[in-house]
Amino acid sequence: MAVRRARKYLLDNDQLRVGDASLPLLQDEVARLVRDYPRQSLGEIWEDLLNTHDEVLHLIDTRRFTPSQLRDTNVMAAVLSFLVAKAFNDLEDRDQARTMSLVAAAFAKDAEHPGLIAMVNGLQSLIEYWADRPTDAFFYAKKGADSAAGLRGTVAPWLLGLQARAAARMGDEENALHAIAQAVELRERVVPDDLDELGGLLTYSHAKQLYYTVEAEALLGHGNEALTRQAEEAVLKFSDEEAPDWAFGDLAGARCNLSLVRLHNGDVEGAAEAIRPVLDLSTPFRNNGIVVSTLRVRDALLHGPARTAVAARSLQEEIAAFPPQRPALLPGRSG
Repeated sequence: MAVRRARKYLLDNDQLRVGDASLPLLQDEVARLVRDYPRQSLGEIWEDLLNTHDEVLHLIDTRRFTPSQLRDTNVMAAVLSFLVAKAFNDLEDRDQARTMSLVAAAFAKDAEHPGLIAMVNGLQSLIEYWADRPTDAFFYAKKGADSAAGLRGTVAPWLLGLQARAAARMGDEENALHAIAQAVELRERVVPDDLDELGGLLTYSHAKQLYYTVEAEALLGHGNEALTRQAEEAVLKFSDEEAPDWAFGDLAGARCNLSLVRLHNGDVEGAAEAIRPVLDLSTPFRNNGIVVSTLRVRDALLHGPARTAVAARSLQEEIAAFPPQRPALLPGRSG
């Protein structure tokens, strides 16, 4: 509360023009939120995220800026709108997520930041992917990849990873594997940019690229020995909570993918072992993407060759009870 009051004082003290204190203060808070988002439950950062978003928009509405200050503030507004849109998507509130993605796109355009513009296209792809609208997901990922063609940061391979997953969900193996191969090639030419420096959701690590690759192959129904090793490696890469690119959602997704790959091999016990830590997640961490990933494992159990096994039926029932009601992801609410 003391820090919040001090921040309000500094922001209010810069009356008509933005002073030397306001922007660095907000930039530090934006950087913290970007880092914390993939590491904490939404309930832990939700209030700070909305308050900071409101503070930045208030500055844009009420203050005069130098050109460089205005660009920096628009970048902050775009990043915060990106995070709010992602949060609504995690809450399975897709209409709000889509609206906030458009807000993020507008600020990115005002900032004239090509990387952020492409990244928002990636966010729009992500929203449609988890809404099980792979055709739309592929469209946005392709649009972003086309605009990111001259960029050197990790946003470019991320957009190809999004294409691969969307194509795989459509059953388009040719485009999925082509996007995977392109992303591998592009990774070799990556030069980290300002978005990568912020980290968190704004960078696409080697571990995350492996996770996306395995997911695309798993969605295509693949389950060979080499893919199983890749799936196990993806889980291992996300198992160190101290690693800078660690994310609870990516670890859960990698575990669900390993479970799927093992099911494609007919290994029900191995699949159950892989998904067990995901099913043990406390309710505030069970966001939309994690729920969808677990339900894909259940679908494979229901329709795969192991569906009649006792262990398969038990796992099906447990996954069916996994999804929480949306308000349970936020503090002070239960469901």
